[in-house]
Amino acid sequence: MNRLEGNVALVTGGSRGIGAAVALRLAEEGADVALTYREGEAPAQKIVEQIEGMGRRALAVRADSADSAALNAAVERTVETFGRLDVLVNNAGVFLVGPLEQIGRTEIDTTLAVNIRAPYELAQAAARHMTGGGRIISIGSNIAERAPFPGLALYSMSKTALVGLTKGLARELGPRDITVNLVHPGPTDTDANPADGPNAAAIAGLTALGRYAEPAEIAATVAHLASPEARYVTGSVISVDGGFSA
Repeated sequence: MNRLEGNVALVTGGSRGIGAAVALRLAEEGADVALTYREGEAPAQKIVEQIEGMGRRALAVRADSADSAALNAAVERTVETFGRLDVLVNNAGVFLVGPLEQIGRTEIDTTLAVNIRAPYELAQAAARHMTGGGRIISIGSNIAERAPFPGLALYSMSKTALVGLTKGLARELGPRDITVNLVHPGPTDTDANPADGPNAAAIAGLTALGRYAEPAEIAATVAHLASPEARYVTGSVISVDGGFSA
């Protein structure tokens, strides 16, 4: 499939997990892909090599999503390298949890900076370069729909904020033919949340399908939203959670 032939995508946190799956799927669909990573250059370069092996161009940019200047620089470098920017995928995030009384200012500030401020500022920077047909897609969380355990308030709040961001940006950018959507993944088999982890059976049991998702299943929905077929989808919140929130 070459639905994204000629397009350029930027995927934050694209060196592993859902972000890596998204970067690879967008490349499979025909896009050239830039990805950011905070640490671990080797995994990021491995994704770059895989994308280049498909005959696409790729770029890995080290950027901490809590650093506004680094994020703006990543957008500018993407445009300088590839000449345009068509798709932004806000994937990078932090998952800091704990009892209400034990969450400190550092955890709060980091969560808000990475999970809320970064997607907003990246949308600002990307929109300056996007033309008609542009796509902004954020990766939220099933926890925004349902918080099944104590200690999730901060994370849930941060991911719920993306709903408002998505709807507001959809209205603002719609006249420019730029769509904005949000994907809420359910439990997904990644290094950070393995399907064979100590609490995995209980978490999987909360879904209607009784299992974790593969990162590629989340990436498939992102690829659809990035494609021309989804040109009339905007301001939407799409759960890919195996029925977790059913």
